[in-house]
Amino acid sequence: MKCPYCGHLDNKVIDSRLNKECTITRRRRSCLACDQRFTTYERLEVMMPMLVKKDGRREPWNRTKMVSGLEKACEKRPVSMDRIDEFVDEMEHRLQDMGSKEVQTQVIGEWVMEELSRLDEVAYVRFASVYRQFKDVNEFMSELKLLLDSRSDNEE
Repeated sequence: MKCPYCGHLDNKVIDSRLNKECTITRRRRSCLACDQRFTTYERLEVMMPMLVKKDGRREPWNRTKMVSGLEKACEKRPVSMDRIDEFVDEMEHRLQDMGSKEVQTQVIGEWVMEELSRLDEVAYVRFASVYRQFKDVNEFMSELKLLLDSRSDNEE
């Protein structure tokens, strides 16, 4: 591992810990050249399916892109980065469990909408407005009505 401070390649691991789900290893390291300490995270690399866009283009799964989109939807909302990471971990597990080589992005979009409606309603509306590409206020209001109706059904 290259030291982020001096670029030296030799270092030693001081401490290793697993996260709660035992999916990520956090390693505290010390550079043997400059003695600075830094942290690395290891995640098991798994083959993810290709995503098939609406226009037929294919692109690889991009965790960073999913996290970025959720961060935008949850901006200034009471949703922690840990919860966003858990959300994306769950998405990755669902994709792996499917066992498919390709997945339509619409499927993933619906999963995100479903989970966001439970997580934070404002984030859900923000994501829906971009994902559904509303053409006018009436389409937007229809989506809000569906959200409110489903919420009242769950309360009964």
